[in-house]
Amino acid sequence: MKIQLARDVLADAVQWAARTLPSRPSHPVLNGLLIRADNTGVTLSTFDYETSARIDVEATVSDEGEALVSGKLLADISRSLPNKPVHLNSDGQKVELTCGSTRFSLQCLPIDEYPSLPAMPEETGTVASNAFAEAVSQVVVAAGRDELLPVFTGVRVEIEGETLSLLATDRYRMALKEISWNPGNPQISANALVPARVLSETSKSMVSGESVHLSLSAASSGDGMIGFEGTGPGGVRHTTTRLLDGEFPKVRHIMNLQGVLHVRLSTNDLMAAVRRISLVAERNTSLRMVFEESSVTLSAATGDQAQGTEGLEATIENVQDHEIVGASFNPIYLSDALSAFTTPYVDFAFTAPGKPCLIMGLQQLDGDPESDYRHVVMLMREPS
Repeated sequence: MKIQLARDVLADAVQWAARTLPSRPSHPVLNGLLIRADNTGVTLSTFDYETSARIDVEATVSDEGEALVSGKLLADISRSLPNKPVHLNSDGQKVELTCGSTRFSLQCLPIDEYPSLPAMPEETGTVASNAFAEAVSQVVVAAGRDELLPVFTGVRVEIEGETLSLLATDRYRMALKEISWNPGNPQISANALVPARVLSETSKSMVSGESVHLSLSAASSGDGMIGFEGTGPGGVRHTTTRLLDGEFPKVRHIMNLQGVLHVRLSTNDLMAAVRRISLVAERNTSLRMVFEESSVTLSAATGDQAQGTEGLEATIENVQDHEIVGASFNPIYLSDALSAFTTPYVDFAFTAPGKPCLIMGLQQLDGDPESDYRHVVMLMREPS
């Protein structure tokens, strides 16, 4: 194998492909990054039996061939190279990398022990890349991170005709985003439970092109696979990942709760205030909102050591004069929720003390909430 390619192309491609490499591989060969060169160009790929990543890049191929090298080492090297053309030569035993006067020699891993990449499933439809990336970022904040409860570490992807829905929950908060997309079959109805980490990294890395191609096989959890194809820096990127096993909790109905008290505030003002007051919130203690006629007061404390309060203007609508005078939030969950909104205002819908709170975005303070993105936060127990 003998190829030449631009330094930035190599660096971007290797960084992207190597991001999926396992930290504790079941076999040393899974640490490898496969470089394959033929008359169509160069392909870099990784696979750990769960998630695969493949990127096609432009390069000058003098001799075809393939080589398997340490992906993380090549990623570190490619980042440090001078801004000059990179030459890669391999005799099957070693890969010689030359960039200007810089030279590296990498030992090849046994390519015959490396697993074959899974084939991309048949395309299911396409979605605008920027809209998809924004939708995923708004939902993954509510996904769990406890690997002992894998079903909560996923995002449920639901397809109903021309509507693509993303839903995530860690049991204490949940987020739902609905966007339009272009299905191959307008009558399609399917769902999949996709690892949130893979979905997040994939969506952010494919925004250079207009659309992302989504491919779903065995549209159920556990035995299926989902694939994504889109354009990123350096070339066309392909990712597949196995679906998570397990039954996703039936929480979608909670997104339709009807509030008896609505509190509307500026998103940026509230976010800034939450960050400030949270500085004195002791671990596992709440950030409390107290509602008055046209304002909200935020407060938090660390015992007797530190306290903080801040008042904000708010529009408050109390339906049928229900007795809700305040609410207590986990400050991290509240901050995460606010950071996911792109609207200038947010609407908090409260149902009863200590019950779930629904948050939706507003373009205007006196307008109707936007229902395409909904975020629910479970309130903490009120102080006695």
